[in-house]
Amino acid sequence: MKSSLPTGQAGMAQATHRGMIKIARFHLIEFPESSSEQAMWRIKINYKHMKKIRFEDLILFENADYLIINKRPYLSTLEDRHEAQNILELAREYIPDAQVCHRLDKETSGCLVIAKHPDAYRHLSIQFEDRQVIKVYHAVTEGLHDFQDKAVDRNLQSSAKGKAKIHVDGKPALTYFSTIKKYQAHTLVACRPVTGRLHQIRVHLSFLNAPIVGDELYGGRPLYLSQLKRKFNLKKDTEELPIMQRVALHAQFIGFIGFSDEEIAIEAPYPKDFAVLVKQLEKTD
Repeated sequence: MKSSLPTGQAGMAQATHRGMIKIARFHLIEFPESSSEQAMWRIKINYKHMKKIRFEDLILFENADYLIINKRPYLSTLEDRHEAQNILELAREYIPDAQVCHRLDKETSGCLVIAKHPDAYRHLSIQFEDRQVIKVYHAVTEGLHDFQDKAVDRNLQSSAKGKAKIHVDGKPALTYFSTIKKYQAHTLVACRPVTGRLHQIRVHLSFLNAPIVGDELYGGRPLYLSQLKRKFNLKKDTEELPIMQRVALHAQFIGFIGFSDEEIAIEAPYPKDFAVLVKQLEKTD
């Protein structure tokens, strides 16, 4: 659903300990309290063999110019020869002229904008180039951190193997971080990237000694229910799976100016695995 939010003062995103964020031309937006009734150790999702996705089920917002979907994890944004389906292909079955306006990593879930016609695509592309699009991600990180609009301004360089690192000769990269909530040994963090480099949030959080849960590429580790639950009993001859079997990163919000100069501000609910992770951390708080 489209949010009709009153115009706020221009400026950088600022998250507070109350879980609110003030965004450029948008007013205060409250972070969702996602939950699930199932314990993660009982959920075994095989994303690589997922059934044909009904594109309409992904749509969060739609008007004459744009679609905003809640991308599922392990679903590629663009064509991937290793996968049977991708977002662009699904979108073009729904709207033949559809163009994806930006990308999310394959494992990352959340807000993804799709233009319905070339003029809408160009309109939003200019906003991305001018860094006027507001994106907020939620990440579960290792350790306890008190980030209050913490800026990480470190150039990033990408390798041919698809890994990024901080390097003086890299491209400029800027991200702001704010703590949403601290748990016993983990922190839920709001991340606002100003630029859009490969693995930017992941590398910058690692730089802050706050790697994302499950992000083994940049120093994060899987989190198991047995680490959180004192009386956890695993059935005999059963292998315990991580609570979340991917990087704990979700594109929670996107805001931009629509083709008719209207403000568009959309939030994406957590997918089941991310919601379960947060719920389990809440139980140990």
